[in-house]
Amino acid sequence: MKELSRIAEAVQASTTMAIDALFKQMKADGVDVIGFGAGEPDFSTPDEIKAVGISAIDNNITRYTPAAGTVELRKAVCERMKADCGVEYKPNQVVATSGAKHAVYLALRALVNPGDEVILPAPYWVSYIELIKIMGGVPVVVTATEAEHFKLTAEKLAAAITPKTKAIILNNPSNPTGMMYNEAELRAIADVCVKNDIYVVCDEIYYGLVYDGQKFTSFPSLSPEVKDLTILINGVSKSYAMTGWRIGYACANDRIAKVMANYVSHSTGSACAISQKASAFALTAPQDKIEEMRKAFEERRNYIVERMNSIPGVSCIKPEGAFYVMMNLEQLIGKTIQGVEITNDDVFADAFLKKGLVAVVPGSGFGAPNFVRWSYATSMENIKEGLDRLEKFLQG
Repeated sequence: MKELSRIAEAVQASTTMAIDALFKQMKADGVDVIGFGAGEPDFSTPDEIKAVGISAIDNNITRYTPAAGTVELRKAVCERMKADCGVEYKPNQVVATSGAKHAVYLALRALVNPGDEVILPAPYWVSYIELIKIMGGVPVVVTATEAEHFKLTAEKLAAAITPKTKAIILNNPSNPTGMMYNEAELRAIADVCVKNDIYVVCDEIYYGLVYDGQKFTSFPSLSPEVKDLTILINGVSKSYAMTGWRIGYACANDRIAKVMANYVSHSTGSACAISQKASAFALTAPQDKIEEMRKAFEERRNYIVERMNSIPGVSCIKPEGAFYVMMNLEQLIGKTIQGVEITNDDVFADAFLKKGLVAVVPGSGFGAPNFVRWSYATSMENIKEGLDRLEKFLQG
């Protein structure tokens, strides 16, 4: 047989899948395990949003829509981005997608030629690096340390730029760290991007989940020049607890948006019509339920950070957004716990699941060795029990 695509074969499966598969198998076998790997809210989609989806089915809104999405949804996106982020787009500059990951994929499709370099700050979401590879692009990983609050500096960005640099992926607030860039930090990064004519794929999917009364700054709102270089990625999955509805969206200049829409028309076709109808409602309806969820996440964050930092051998810094916390394992490396020598984060995660009955995600898959990610998109009861089990596990 002839060889398969070399680009396709170079794409790696998620490094977190082994732990996830073991967790699910243990749960199916009736073992009392607790999972902190979920990248989705544990809340149900608000009832009024579900009602719109049901109504869409009843009213036969079940046909193809324009490839870029319905005009209703794209207008709703424009209204929400203007109200929340202070950035104005026209409906023809919006492309609705089958989830925000699909929007990132399309953005890179529109920008990257084989051999182009894409700067990727680490820690990064696991899919970013593989999506760059899928395009034939070259990921240039630039690590931001915990001491830097896991945030890329303008100086590090500038040092990573070469004549082959095409774009940077910026995730704010971040998965997996939960850290958020402030306006001054974003302006410094933006200045480098404008000076060097670098596109920015800015994933702001967690922008509605920000804590401590902090102000969120949307990257394309900084200036017209920055906006023109930016493909803004967002969606309804996180803030509205609509992960399974699979609606994301990208906002970009006319030229880029057209290229992305053309690609949709020849690949997936339009996103689900029913989901688009419900999402348009979610974006334009009163946002009270979203604020209730945000407050619950903030309460959970406060508990998990305080409790984790009280446990000898581990630590974390306080995330500013999203619903993740990165636990530092450096004090545990080389030690033997429950009969297992902890040589790295993957070994820790495996041992913690098998012997502590708690599933967390190894940091290696995020470009963050010797850390593990906990998601607090779960009940306070689970969080308390999970941390109790962590203490017990570490005590041997």
